[in-house]
Amino acid sequence: MAVEALARLAEERVDHRFKGLPPDADGLTVAELAAQRRNLFTDGFGTPVLALSAERLEHNLALMESYTIRHGLLFAPHGKTSMAPQLFHRQIEHGAWGITLAVPHQVRVARAFGIQRIFLANEVVDPAALRWIAGELASDPRFRFVCYVDSVRGVELMDAALRGAGRPLDVVVELAAGEGARTGARTEAECAAVADAVAATRTLRLVGVAGYEGEVPQADPERVRAWLRRLVALAVDFDKAGRFSPTKATDATDATDATDATDATDATDATDRIVVSAGGSAWFDAVADVFAEIPELSLPVLKLLRSGAYVSHDDGHYRKLTPFTRVPEEGALEPAFRLWAQIVSRPSPTQAFANAGKRDAAYDLDLPFAQVVRRGGGTERAATGIEVTGLSDQHAWLRTTPEADLEVGDWLGMGLSHPCTSFDKWQLIPVAEADGTVVDYIRTFF
Repeated sequence: MAVEALARLAEERVDHRFKGLPPDADGLTVAELAAQRRNLFTDGFGTPVLALSAERLEHNLALMESYTIRHGLLFAPHGKTSMAPQLFHRQIEHGAWGITLAVPHQVRVARAFGIQRIFLANEVVDPAALRWIAGELASDPRFRFVCYVDSVRGVELMDAALRGAGRPLDVVVELAAGEGARTGARTEAECAAVADAVAATRTLRLVGVAGYEGEVPQADPERVRAWLRRLVALAVDFDKAGRFSPTKATDATDATDATDATDATDATDATDRIVVSAGGSAWFDAVADVFAEIPELSLPVLKLLRSGAYVSHDDGHYRKLTPFTRVPEEGALEPAFRLWAQIVSRPSPTQAFANAGKRDAAYDLDLPFAQVVRRGGGTERAATGIEVTGLSDQHAWLRTTPEADLEVGDWLGMGLSHPCTSFDKWQLIPVAEADGTVVDYIRTFF
């Protein structure tokens, strides 16, 4: 199913829906356009156009694969970053156990493209969504799905919606990262009450604990590690109290064994392990350190990291926050996005405007960063003396100094901050090699 669904993406026709693509490509399939290996700068692409670096994308995928293997972690990268099934499958090819998602719609996208292991980092209380998930579990014995629970009321709503379903739904209790954090039960006592509520149902099965350390108030290494140790201690306490129920789903609908493992490190599935999961893109080094301290429990532990922004990385927020800045000996992620726009106005020596704005560029964390300039078919040069100072809907406001050699018609290449709000503005993203040759197109579903 996955191969066929991905093949259908390649058969989609290029037309006006997709920004930045060459107008003379209308009517070609994506596969036909990719086979032409057009150059991003000289073969008809318009501006603005967002491109992914083929080399940097592959580097980031390989780096996180080696990192998680080195630290004994399994990996379910957060798919809400890209919502790109092609990237989901490349992440799995690079060793990911499965894909993390945030809302049921995203699960539907992933399932449409054959993703077999999904971790939903949220509590699901929508009856229609729960019934659909139950249907997926019933129709596909190989499908593995885990989601959060963080309240007794949520458990009650889930139980009511799932009565009469076949396989129990696997859940993990979410421990909040502290007062003022986003979601999750605030105290260990509240977590225990949620676990007891799960145990009282026949529709849910408690398989672990999880949370998101990125919400720790005034986060620093000490505070983050302290919260992660609370999460590990919660798993230990639940295990000692017999709250995990890995034997509840042992009928014919759960016949999966090691033959469906994604790699040699995953010889058993979530039904055979206690799940302990955390890990955004800012503190996965702390997750690796603390998860290495998890003691032996009654079952093997599935230590699941969920970082997602690594796939494209960025030139702002995550470039500053990535743990690789703290542990450079582990390697370095590379920003893979570049937004290309054209100078359309140069009203004064200190001001210029490019034709890319809020509709095209992430701006929720930082403004874009002017990086390089191209003139005509010439080579790139550094964007010296050029600063993005604001965005309108379709324009970037640029401040220029006397050092800026900038003319109307020049192409300006900009780095972006925050991958999650960069991917979602583009439905079909060219993947370009260093010389500008476009070798693939990434389809997104937001």
